[in-house]
Amino acid sequence: MTSLQFIQNQVNTAPKNIENTLQLLSEDCTIPFISRYRKDKTGNLDEVVIEQIAKLNASFDAIVKRKDAILKAIDEQGALTSELKQKIDSSFDLNELEDCYLPYKKKKKTRADVARENGLEPLAKIIMAQNNDDVDFISTRYLNKNVKNEDEALQGARDIIAEWINENIYVRKQLRRVYQRKSTIATKVVKTKKDDENAQKFNQYFDWSEPLSKTPPHRLLAMLRAENEGFVKMKIEVEPEEALEIIDQIIIKKNNDTTPHLQLAIEDSYKRLLAPAISNEALQEAKAKADLNSIGVFANNLSQLLLAPPLGEKRILAIDPGFRSGCKIVCLDEKGDLLYNETIFPHAPQHEDAIAMKKIRSMVNAYKIDAISIGNGTASRETEFFIKKIAFDKPVQVFIVSEAGASVYSASKIAREEFPNFDVTVRGAVSIGRRLSDPLAELVKIDPKAIGVGQYQHDVDQGKLKDELDTVVIRCVNSVGININTASRHLLGYVSGIGEKLAENIVQYRSENGPFEDRKQLKKVPRLGEKAYQQGVAFIRISNAKNPLDNSAVHPEAYPIVEKMAKDLKISVNDLIANKEKTALIKPENYVTSEIGILGLKDIIKELEKPGLDPRKSAKVFEFDSNVKTIKDVRTGMVLPGIVNNITNFGCFVDIGIKESGLVHISQLKAGFVSDVNEVVRLHQHVQVKVTEVDEDRKRIQLSMIL
Repeated sequence: MTSLQFIQNQVNTAPKNIENTLQLLSEDCTIPFISRYRKDKTGNLDEVVIEQIAKLNASFDAIVKRKDAILKAIDEQGALTSELKQKIDSSFDLNELEDCYLPYKKKKKTRADVARENGLEPLAKIIMAQNNDDVDFISTRYLNKNVKNEDEALQGARDIIAEWINENIYVRKQLRRVYQRKSTIATKVVKTKKDDENAQKFNQYFDWSEPLSKTPPHRLLAMLRAENEGFVKMKIEVEPEEALEIIDQIIIKKNNDTTPHLQLAIEDSYKRLLAPAISNEALQEAKAKADLNSIGVFANNLSQLLLAPPLGEKRILAIDPGFRSGCKIVCLDEKGDLLYNETIFPHAPQHEDAIAMKKIRSMVNAYKIDAISIGNGTASRETEFFIKKIAFDKPVQVFIVSEAGASVYSASKIAREEFPNFDVTVRGAVSIGRRLSDPLAELVKIDPKAIGVGQYQHDVDQGKLKDELDTVVIRCVNSVGININTASRHLLGYVSGIGEKLAENIVQYRSENGPFEDRKQLKKVPRLGEKAYQQGVAFIRISNAKNPLDNSAVHPEAYPIVEKMAKDLKISVNDLIANKEKTALIKPENYVTSEIGILGLKDIIKELEKPGLDPRKSAKVFEFDSNVKTIKDVRTGMVLPGIVNNITNFGCFVDIGIKESGLVHISQLKAGFVSDVNEVVRLHQHVQVKVTEVDEDRKRIQLSMIL
């Protein structure tokens, strides 16, 4: 099987599209570049499918590498037959490959090894052949100084047979099927931990059982966490009788004197070897699926968060609210640079609200502030009420912004590099302000796991989680495009083809030579070669550039085509841009080249209509219910405005303006059945919710969107 055939079995697209995609990937083209600028070669495959092809190609390579290692290891033992080699060569199932390798894998000394050393393998073969009716008599031939009697001889032979059964590929395959279809996951509380305060959050699993195939991902991960923390014991099992019957049918061919010994060996093999191995495989397979599901939820949430509406280039006064320690204030210019910082104490215990009001008004006027960004942590609502009492000389928009990850950023190396002369409180406030003006540019500086929009993110495969989240960030950054003259090196590092080192070189070049005036100038950046230029240049924007196309998503390789389009219409490129009347006259079929076909040309025409358009919407002001400040103010039956701040498989969490977010279960999202929460809500969506239950002691609020 070739890589193309392997991928084709799992991706529903034409072989030519897969082949061309693999060719482009082998040429070190990035996924954003391929999906945007090579549509005619891939058959208009989107980033998700291209990512799937890339992952499947990597999986194929990993399988081939594992096969080579297995073949080499068996060959070195002199045990590689042509039949075994053919079986391994033709298999692309990792479980099956490991089953082939199992008899040859180096392992600790087993009971079967001891029995072989004692000369009992011939006896095991006689029993396994099932042709003899007097096994007890035959066993006397195999007595020696280590095998004292017939019982020891027969036990040793059964140990060898148990190992053979365990290594039987067909037995393992059939048992896997049973475990996949019929296994049960069961948990029991560890009695000594039952009264532990930390165990109570897992009390649902103190005595729990359900089919493994029907266990939702979030529940499986919760059970595994409970087990890892020592509060429960977990088992994956099937009905032993059914499993034993399957093995009996495969192994036992006759009914004679050998049968009882085979049955004992089968029971021993299943209980001691097969059940622990296959049940662990079933759990790991379920865990892998749960990981993928949870990583998908996290990735989807992160994507929505990164693409949240930006306020844009505005002057912002940002507040990191607090009580005793005061509210940290920073004033930022349109580029997010720090102009001024101050601390005010409008709340208890100081109650310096008059002084604080005066200072805020003064800062708003002095720094020409357009909007105020308030972190949603401790004292957030009180600070919002305080700000709204101030009579400003001009309209000033007030936003509540998520603080998630701001403290992580403020203590990070990135923050120290940006603000070496300021403490963590100032850095945190700056982050709160910047994520209002451009969430994407600010949030890329924070480890995605610290942003708090995941589901069991610490329990899933950390390598896969990191890879997927990095992919999401790259996808988001390149879908928006970035201003090369204002972007931080952290944001630039995610641009297609650029990476961390070239991003540093770009920032260094910018600081030494001033702002970039055109895209061609990118070629002057040290170590930025033709390939990196080709992959990344169209994802950067240069406002007020000499060439207006430099502030668009049109790739420089297509500039001659655009110039020809304008020439054919007898106007300049400048006059063609944003001119719907003229772009409507362009016939794409007249401009097809070997590199750019109809699909690419349609994208170019679309971009000319609205060059450099940010796909994100504009930020909107939101107001919580002014009567709700703490959980004590929340009553059953209330209808409240809220913001979706986390999405899971079982529902979404909604911020209603207090410390505790409320849960809208998937069944309460809308009337009728809902299979996917994302079909109904999006992160940061403004919603109306009804309070259905309040548990003050456990700090839990149940909400419904069915009003």
